Amino acid sequence: MKYAAPTTVDEAVGLLAGDADARVFAGATDLIPQIRSGRPEPSVIVDLKKIDRLIGAVDSGGNWTVGAATPTSTLTASAAFTDAFPGLSEASGLIGSDQIQNRSSWGGNLCNGSPAADSVPALVVNDVRAVIAGSNGERTVPVADVVTGPGQTSLADDEFVVEFEVDAPAANTSDAYLRLIPRTEMDIAVVGAAVRLTMDGNTCTAASVALGAVAPTVVRVPDAEAALIGSTLDDATLAAVADAASAACNPIDDKRGTIEYRREVAGVLAKRAAVIAAERANS
Repeated sequence: MKYAAPTTVDEAVGLLAGDADARVFAGATDLIPQIRSGRPEPSVIVDLKKIDRLIGAVDSGGNWTVGAATPTSTLTASAAFTDAFPGLSEASGLIGSDQIQNRSSWGGNLCNGSPAADSVPALVVNDVRAVIAGSNGERTVPVADVVTGPGQTSLADDEFVVEFEVDAPAANTSDAYLRLIPRTEMDIAVVGAAVRLTMDGNTCTAASVALGAVAPTVVRVPDAEAALIGSTLDDATLAAVADAASAACNPIDDKRGTIEYRREVAGVLAKRAAVIAAERANS
């Protein structure tokens, strides 16, 4: 296995072109444990951390461009980013331990393809777009279109995510992310729930709801969104949100939770996240 550390996007694309066994990494916090657990070694591992364009978070009048290999600790340490996207910052701050967050990134968390990735539901409700580079140039797609199944993405063998585009939230708009884990220390989400709301006083005028760890990919919950829009988040609305979130799940039984438990928790977290997002939008 060879190691390469390109300094430009074009150089990285050239290393990947024609070699289906090459792998990029933006932190290696997933790649190295996978290799150690017995997965086949790539022919070459391509370190993206040396490419300037992939590192950093730039605020352009409220619209953010975040490099795909930017450490998540950079985002959580930014008061401006956290103020604009508190839920997205919360989700970013839950990727592994403090030490891991100095290496982990949105690009790695997304393209690893884990159904339980913490940042992805929050990226989805914020309509974040991924800029993808490859031999045929660059293309921009919604984050929701990148992961196609556990460990699987829509990226070609010679493609990788370069950066993320995050639009400024509309007025009186905010988000929240909650997850449940089996213990209070570092762990993988049993369920994750992200909600973004726009409020006009006490009335919700726009809503996005997404769940993680309850299906092969992140799940949007349109029935929950429809229940929230036009409501004042009264008890009946929140009950409808919970029911819709539970119904949208397609979970598995494993050692971290049963199907029934995940469905119940998804409903509870969705309505709690909605309340938090509404409070933030009105603050």
